[in-house]
Amino acid sequence: MNSAPSIGGFAVLKNRDFSLYLASRFFGSIATQMIIMAVGWQVYRITGRVLDLGLIGLSQFLPFLCLVLFSGHVADQFDRRIIILVCLCAYGICALTLFVFALAKLTTTLPIFSVLAIFGITRAFQVPASQSFVPTIVPIDTLRNALAINSSANQVAAIAGPSLGGVIYALAEVDLGHNSGAGVVYGAAAILLLAAVSMIALVRKRRLPSARSTLSLSTLLEGVRFVWHRKTVLGAISLDLFAVLFGGATALLPAYTHDVLHAGPEVFGALRAAPGVGAGLTAVFLAYRPVTHQVGKVMFFGVGAFGAATVVLGLSHWFWVAMTSLVILGVGDMISVFVRSLLVQLETPDTIRGRVSAVNSVFIGASNELGEFESGTTAAWWGLVPAIVVGGVATLVISALWARIFFPRLWQLHSFEQLKDLKSNGT
Repeated sequence: MNSAPSIGGFAVLKNRDFSLYLASRFFGSIATQMIIMAVGWQVYRITGRVLDLGLIGLSQFLPFLCLVLFSGHVADQFDRRIIILVCLCAYGICALTLFVFALAKLTTTLPIFSVLAIFGITRAFQVPASQSFVPTIVPIDTLRNALAINSSANQVAAIAGPSLGGVIYALAEVDLGHNSGAGVVYGAAAILLLAAVSMIALVRKRRLPSARSTLSLSTLLEGVRFVWHRKTVLGAISLDLFAVLFGGATALLPAYTHDVLHAGPEVFGALRAAPGVGAGLTAVFLAYRPVTHQVGKVMFFGVGAFGAATVVLGLSHWFWVAMTSLVILGVGDMISVFVRSLLVQLETPDTIRGRVSAVNSVFIGASNELGEFESGTTAAWWGLVPAIVVGGVATLVISALWARIFFPRLWQLHSFEQLKDLKSNGT
């Protein structure tokens, strides 16, 4: 694939269809962030068990894992815009269902976890279609900036979603009474998802998938084979898997807020948004100044910053130290995400982009949702603070092993253009 220098800044926003897609993704991301924030606080209020915070991630990840290879094949065979549209509608139905459950003032979490499983099924189809959609609506010379701006919008949503959800939750509890906050958040999320559906429905121009191939085990595994034979891609996405798997401290923030900081949902919303602040500012910077040199070392630096910030968070009992740590965590995560996303997109042919994105999303989903389960489980075993600290240390160890022992060529990767030489050598 041609990797010519990209056009700088925000010129890509003049592309009507990219702007519509970006707006849809932004509203949809805010809505889903609000939902997960409210679910976390609601579940912990009902049960008071940190293990249940881990089950929130597991209930989404298991159905996602079962379906994601098939959904990647679907993304390569059908109109990705229609897939995204249907998935946003499904998210809206989930939000409305949770709204009804909140009105019923449930005292059990099983129905909530059932909806989260549907959430996971929906995400299995939405993520590969979304990750592979941007290259079909923007020219190749604007792809780097489009991906940076897309990541920036997602991180702004990661800031606005939990913050907005936390404020709405807290105000509703004051104005409408105890246990009313979750329902108001779910209702607001449903409205935002309706806006997201409207935006993606207006997208017109895009490259449709090529001729359809027969569904078989071989076609389903095409993305897996591609990733396995591209060792730089395998190293980048597996680094994210294991680093974030052990460093998933954000899943424990409801318990951290309640038990360590002794605060309420508005503080939880601020803490939950803090990684998005760091990531969002970093993404805006990267839109103007993309990483072009020493890309391997820059990615490992980002993962190292993520791990170190997690350790500081676990050792802190002060709000502002926790906020600063989470902002730095977001900066490191965004640097790593930017390099990994470009590396995967620039290496992948469009004919299998959905299937490769599906494999990538398995790694990301495992690191996020399965990481939430791991964090909840270790917190139940060892205690909240030790689980966070040990997770951060494990992330630092993983980063060192990947850089020096398992994937040294990824550490030595100087530029994205160097990928051509590695590809010709079969690495």
